[in-house]
Amino acid sequence: METKAKDAWGLALVLFLGQLVAFSMAAASFASSFLANLGVNTPLTQSFFAYLLLTLIYVPILLHRRQKPRIPWYWYLALAFVDVQGNYLVVKAYQYSSITSVTLLDCWTVVWVIILTWYALGTRYSFWQFLGAGTCVAGLGLVLLSDAKSTDEQDGGQMPLLGDALVIAGTVCFAFSNVGEEYCVKKNDRVELIAMLGLFGLFVSAIQIFIFERKSLEAVAWSPTMISLFAGFAVALLVFYTITPFVLKMSGSTLFNLSLLTSDMWAVAIRLLFYQQQINWLYYVAFTVVAIGLIVYSLNLSSSADGRATGTEVAPHYQQLPSEDGSTSGSNLDSQKKKQLEGAHGIC
Repeated sequence: METKAKDAWGLALVLFLGQLVAFSMAAASFASSFLANLGVNTPLTQSFFAYLLLTLIYVPILLHRRQKPRIPWYWYLALAFVDVQGNYLVVKAYQYSSITSVTLLDCWTVVWVIILTWYALGTRYSFWQFLGAGTCVAGLGLVLLSDAKSTDEQDGGQMPLLGDALVIAGTVCFAFSNVGEEYCVKKNDRVELIAMLGLFGLFVSAIQIFIFERKSLEAVAWSPTMISLFAGFAVALLVFYTITPFVLKMSGSTLFNLSLLTSDMWAVAIRLLFYQQQINWLYYVAFTVVAIGLIVYSLNLSSSADGRATGTEVAPHYQQLPSEDGSTSGSNLDSQKKKQLEGAHGIC
């Protein structure tokens, strides 16, 4: 009973953190769309301030520990490069496509993550997990349908096809970033991950701003509203990157991206509070459908993990490092004894 209670509390915590991440993404999307409506075209600068906050907060903590990085720096550089490109492409898409189109195509991150974790990390999904993922995508489709019926969502943008292509490319980058972060956070320390991601993300975005975005940045008419939007975007991404490792370590990148699907619902709630717009009845149906999909997927996480642990044909995800007292070798002997006992039991 105590184990079931702990599992229930752990599941509730994962779902809560996932919704907090979704809310931060909705706030970042709101700031990006607002800046795009004001004629600001500086996606790299927006990400730059977010990486700056991560660097100022987490790098001093990492330096205080006085420990060598557990993963080579060039892997963090590659991960940061992919992450910067994903942020750039999706934020850039707001210049050409409507919010509805961006959120619709952003759902493809879930598909890419399932494919990548299947082949790269050896993750295996059950029928119920696929059903839960499909239910979440169907629920988000209802949210987009309710947005499409709104009069303020009928603007298709100047070049919608270009915007759609940017979002699709951005989802591929986010999928690689999520899977890479999942691997790093499960094998190493999350503080090191966030610190290195912020540091190298700051480095990559600064170089790209100097090359591609100097003129756009000079054309920005700075005002209190403009500064607050940039600051709000940076703080939203700070919350996103801070909580993301917890969700990835506790559940995985697939459930993480499924939770992000509800960011569209949080965006609708933000528009309701700030602009007092009416919400279509499909929104409430969609919220229920997505919630059911998340629960169906979450309840099958433990069963799929047990299947991976006992399966003989599936390679283990991570290699256990030997400790100083040789505890790993002892655990290996215990596991061998268990396998012998299980084999004898199977013969009987």
